[in-house]
Amino acid sequence: MGILEGKNILVAGVTMNTSIGYRVAELAQAEGATVVVSNFGRAMSLTERVLKRLDPVPPLLEVDVTNEEHLASLADRLREHVDHIDGVVHSIAYANPETALGGKFLTTGFDDVSIALHTSAYSLVSLTMACKPLFAETASVVGLTFDARGPRPTYDWMGVSKAALESASRYLARYLGPEGVRWNLVAAGPLGTIAKKAIPGAEGLNNIWGKRAPLGWDPKDLTPTAKAVVALLSDWFPSTSGEMLHVDGGLHATGA
Repeated sequence: MGILEGKNILVAGVTMNTSIGYRVAELAQAEGATVVVSNFGRAMSLTERVLKRLDPVPPLLEVDVTNEEHLASLADRLREHVDHIDGVVHSIAYANPETALGGKFLTTGFDDVSIALHTSAYSLVSLTMACKPLFAETASVVGLTFDARGPRPTYDWMGVSKAALESASRYLARYLGPEGVRWNLVAAGPLGTIAKKAIPGAEGLNNIWGKRAPLGWDPKDLTPTAKAVVALLSDWFPSTSGEMLHVDGGLHATGA
């Protein structure tokens, strides 16, 4: 019996098999979960294609986390596939690489800043509240971040958005913990995802992690990060909430 046996999990933000969300969905199924996946827009066709690799093929819902109609109808659409939700994975982030990343921090207009914050941070709250009517007696929400406690070259407004995401997770843990819902984040090292490829100069992070991570770091290996997410979705962390779990080869603990 797997650690997610009998649980229903929504994985929001799966595009390719190189997505962390995809590997989470794959491992969650292997651990006994029923998985539902979401994406939106033109990416839906890519998601539909990659989900055919999974057995069983998870239902795919269109959910644009900035679209109020999508969020308002989400609970009803989920009910077509599951009668409750035990866990949600927030694997969603976006900032315009032309204007909000790559050293353009001081010149980014608020329109682009607001898109980054809405999509990457506020959506943790809005997606949670959209799913809340289906939450079981206890539930776990897990988000993904790239440790934003300090500024990183070229990460710019995505770094600010991730800092907001990290703070939002703690507030959610405070406000909805009494209702049996846990919120935690997994802070991964640099991985070869679509999101990372959109960040100018991000490949240089591989060199930093390759030299400094005490446990070493393979940017192509999604499994350690996905295992951490699956563990937090399970009942093995019943009293852990508002936490940020690092899966970065130990680099965060090395100092300068």
